[in-house]
Amino acid sequence: MVKITYYGHSSFKISDGKNNVIIDPFLSGNPVSPVKPEDIKVSHIILTHAHGDHLGDAIKLAEKNDATIIAVFELANYCASKGIKTHDMHIGGSHTFPFGKVKFTIAHHGSSTSDGKYMGAPAGVIVSMEGKNIYHCGDTGLFYDMKLIGEMTPIDIMLVPIGDNYTMGIDDAVKAVELANPRIAIPMHYNTFDVIKADPSIFGKKLSAIGKNFIIMNFGETIEI
Repeated sequence: MVKITYYGHSSFKISDGKNNVIIDPFLSGNPVSPVKPEDIKVSHIILTHAHGDHLGDAIKLAEKNDATIIAVFELANYCASKGIKTHDMHIGGSHTFPFGKVKFTIAHHGSSTSDGKYMGAPAGVIVSMEGKNIYHCGDTGLFYDMKLIGEMTPIDIMLVPIGDNYTMGIDDAVKAVELANPRIAIPMHYNTFDVIKADPSIFGKKLSAIGKNFIIMNFGETIEI
């Protein structure tokens, strides 16, 4: 059994009851996050890219929990320079950790720190835990290789951005789900800021129209798969 908890924006905790992994821990400064960094206990932190709303509280959480940050090479090196334990990877590579396997995928976006330092390629990530495959798309536009990703690794849960402006909007996100063909799609990266306001119920209706399953998670909600 795997539990997934949504903290708003693109931040999710994935747990098998023994291991707790958080992706893109943007908690402080996140107006919809129901928790603070001090509320979170994790062993590993996965980052899709370096923008402040994704790197977020990763350094603070890593220090507090003696946790390992998993990221693409350049971003991992940046975190290591802050005295943090890291495991560097890159697009297309996979590695098995105590909690399961991580594989980074492409994402069409950018990645830099707040002062403009380049942090390598942005990424999506597939986390495989307890026989379940969870595909976090990261910040990305639509791309046809999502079909290939779903064919090579059958996806149980797809965490897909719908907020538009910086990522896919609803229509492109629906197409992304159609391509990757997960068992269940969950919308993310919306309603944190005015510029990414979106109605997830519209996303759900459009998925229902093409026979795709979805769950709209409330901020702070946990589901089991």
